[in-house]
Amino acid sequence: MFDKILIANRGEIALRILRAAKELGIATVAVHSTADADAMHVRLADESVCIGPPAARESYLNIPSIIAACEITGADAVHPGYGFLSENARFAEVLAHHNIGFIGPKAEHIRTMGDKIEAKRTALALGIPCVPGSEGGVEDIDEAKRVAAGIGYPVLVKAAAGGGGRGMKVARTEADLEQAIGLARTEAKAAFGDDAVYLEKYLEKPRHIEVQVLGDGRGGAVHLAERDCSLQRRHQKVWEEGGSPALNDAMRAEIGGICAGAMQKLGYLGAGTIEFLYEDGRFYFIEMNTRIQVEHPVTEMITGIDLVNEQIRVAAGGDLSVSQNEIRVEGHAIECRINAEHPATFRPSPGQITYYHPPGGLGVRVDSAAFQGYRIPPNYDSLIGKLIVHGRTRNECLMRLRRALDEFVIDGVDTTLPLFRTLVRNADVQNGLYDIHWLEHFLEKEGLPA
Repeated sequence: MFDKILIANRGEIALRILRAAKELGIATVAVHSTADADAMHVRLADESVCIGPPAARESYLNIPSIIAACEITGADAVHPGYGFLSENARFAEVLAHHNIGFIGPKAEHIRTMGDKIEAKRTALALGIPCVPGSEGGVEDIDEAKRVAAGIGYPVLVKAAAGGGGRGMKVARTEADLEQAIGLARTEAKAAFGDDAVYLEKYLEKPRHIEVQVLGDGRGGAVHLAERDCSLQRRHQKVWEEGGSPALNDAMRAEIGGICAGAMQKLGYLGAGTIEFLYEDGRFYFIEMNTRIQVEHPVTEMITGIDLVNEQIRVAAGGDLSVSQNEIRVEGHAIECRINAEHPATFRPSPGQITYYHPPGGLGVRVDSAAFQGYRIPPNYDSLIGKLIVHGRTRNECLMRLRRALDEFVIDGVDTTLPLFRTLVRNADVQNGLYDIHWLEHFLEKEGLPA
């Protein structure tokens, strides 16, 4: 086991990792920018090191500074959390060169799954069902037209190095295709430095289903059921739940078994999430995230398994703590991402939290690094924290979530709490009748920015 872990992240995920490490008896090092000097994970870590000014590229994305912090403190492993350097294969390789453990997958798997075209090829080879589309990137408009005609309109143009909805455009007819490709290439080049794009069949009303996997890097792997992340705005997840209201136990077992089997063949190490679009009883692979997810607490609530603990265990060369037949899914869990944003305009709202009162009670969990008096900096994402609620049934979970949202008080900044108080009372949401476009249609109907 590791002696000291450096946490190369900030906010609620840094605090989440710190707690898991402490429960394993492992010393912790917090790194931080000057903007985060007073952050909760910095206060609670055994040691802390300032690695730069507020700009992420000069601090949380600064690999030499993080390596130097490891050497100064004697940290023998780094946990990257999510975002920042968590899916940077070069970072994993640099750590290995310095004999520092990386609490995450092998660099080769990060690199493979980070390229959407190569990820799809790999998924097909591993027996994972995929969306019909081009075998690789499309070089020109003539090739794109041939591919689109073969799979049928509408088609989705996607950036090969994309993520977060950037570099994605829908073409409903051949006349739309050239403009969609041009816009997608421009966005992709600006966001990722790579303008390669490929085509996929555009599904009209799919759900977004993702399967949580864990691997020991030596051919052992399990799945921990699925999460439904269909309530999205601009391809960003807003509300996640497990299990999905759209699946039954047979479907759950089938897709979970396919994913676990694929990870066994791959020799995957650590936590990962295989994401699908689901429509008319069929699953279509879209990507794999080779890191812990923002919504991982949903899985922890329904399985009782500490995913960060498992990440640390297998990165240190240990075995998974559970086998597939020991994993039990019990009850239902929902997570709401509480952001410092105006609930109607979604404009970021950095500033000082003047009053903070999180909810409590049976089955209620709040993952947040916020506190009364905390100043939310304008330099990073707007996530204040995550409210996760568990119940024996989905209905009980919804009623508990409704109560918890009404208890949650955050003053001093605008938050998305009012949006969730509306959603939890909506009949479609209560009945599980939504797809990945539902929330944007709902916001448009309410006259809000979709």
